[in-house]
Amino acid sequence: MDLYEYQARDLFDKHKVPVLKGVVATSPTQAEQAASTLGGTVVVKAQVKVGGRGKAGGVKLAHSPQEAADAADAILGLNIKGHVVRKVMVAEGADIAEEYYFSILLDRTKRRYMAMLSKEGGVEIEQLAKERPEALVRRNFSPLDGMTDTLAREMAQEAGFDDEDVKKLVPVFKKLYDVYTSEDATLVEVNPLVKTASGEILALDGKVSLDDNARFRHPEHSELEDHSAVNPLELKAQKMGLNYVKLDGSVGIIGNGAGLVMSTLDVVAYAGEDLPGQPKPANFLDIGGGANAEVMANGLEVILGDDQVKSVFVNVFGGITACDEVAKGIVQAYRILEADGITPKPLVVRLDGNNAEKGRQILDEANVPGLQREDTMDSAARAAAELAADNN
Repeated sequence: MDLYEYQARDLFDKHKVPVLKGVVATSPTQAEQAASTLGGTVVVKAQVKVGGRGKAGGVKLAHSPQEAADAADAILGLNIKGHVVRKVMVAEGADIAEEYYFSILLDRTKRRYMAMLSKEGGVEIEQLAKERPEALVRRNFSPLDGMTDTLAREMAQEAGFDDEDVKKLVPVFKKLYDVYTSEDATLVEVNPLVKTASGEILALDGKVSLDDNARFRHPEHSELEDHSAVNPLELKAQKMGLNYVKLDGSVGIIGNGAGLVMSTLDVVAYAGEDLPGQPKPANFLDIGGGANAEVMANGLEVILGDDQVKSVFVNVFGGITACDEVAKGIVQAYRILEADGITPKPLVVRLDGNNAEKGRQILDEANVPGLQREDTMDSAARAAAELAADNN
C-alpha cells in the first residue's frame, strides 16, 4: 500500500524523524484556516500517489491565508498523470539551504535491504542514477545488522558530506530505518531531505510503501487506506479475501496460482488479437488452492459485477485441490449465483491435473447454462475470446 505524502509525514513524526508541521485540507476554506493556524509562508501541495506534482502545478507557495486558499482552489480537481487531486497538504515553509536524497528499500534480487543517498536531492532520482550514477551512493545490508552507525556514517562520507553534516545525518538515517522496520515497509524515501539555513536537517517530502503481507501485525494501517481511490470491484474482492486486480478487458479470468493466471492473461490476449474488438483479459484473479463453492462463487460474483466482462474463463490445474472438487465448486457457485438473481455470462472451463477426468464428467453432467468445457488452455482461451467478441 502506497501512502500519501501527509500520511508518510505522520509516520515520520511518530518515529521522531524531523519534519515540518502539515495540515490536510479538502477545500480552499480549510486550506485558508490551516495557513492561518501555521502562520507565515506555507506550501500547498497536491496529495496524489504519483511524482511530477511540481511540474503539473500541484505545488504552490502561499504567503498569506488567502493565497493558500487560492492555491488550494487551483490545485484541487487538478488531474496529475491520471490522478485527480482531492486533498492538499498545507505545510510550513522552510528556509532551504541544500537538498539531499535518501531511501531504504527491499532489494528482492539480493534478498537484502538497500539504502541510497545523494547530495543532489529534489530531482528525479531515476534520471540521476542513469545520467550520473557516481552521484548516488548505494549500499546493500542485512536485516540482521540493520542501519548501524557505521553504515550510516560511511554512506554520508562517501556521498561527500563534511563531518558536521555527517553527525546530523546519521541519527536521521537511523530513525528513517526505524520507520522502515517498525511499520513493515518495502520503501521509505525522502526527496528532498533538506538542510535549512540554520543547519537543521528535515524530511521535507516523504514516500512510504507498506507491505500488505504484514497487515496482520498492523491493524492500525487499515486507517491509512483510501477507499475512494480503490476500484470498487478490487475493494469488494479484498473484503472477500480474493487476490483480484481489475484490468481493461472483456474476458473475466479465474485461475489457481499466480503463475498460471499470468500465463492465462497472455494466452487470452493473444487469442483475441485477430477478433473483432480484440478481446483482452478483464482481470487477474487467483483463487489459490481453496477453490471450494464459496470461493468460486465469490470470484464469479466479483467478475460478473464488471460491466465490461462478456465471457469468463476458468483455468484450473488440479494439485492440492482436485479437479473434481473444483468442478463441484463451479456448479454449486453457478447455482448460488442463480439463486441470488445474478445473471451468468458465458463460461469456459478448462480443467487439468489431479482428477481432471472426474471433474470434466461432473461439468458435462451438470448441464450448467452457458458453460462450455475445453480440454486445452489454448482452445479454452480462444473460445472465451470469441464469446466475448460475439457479445460485444
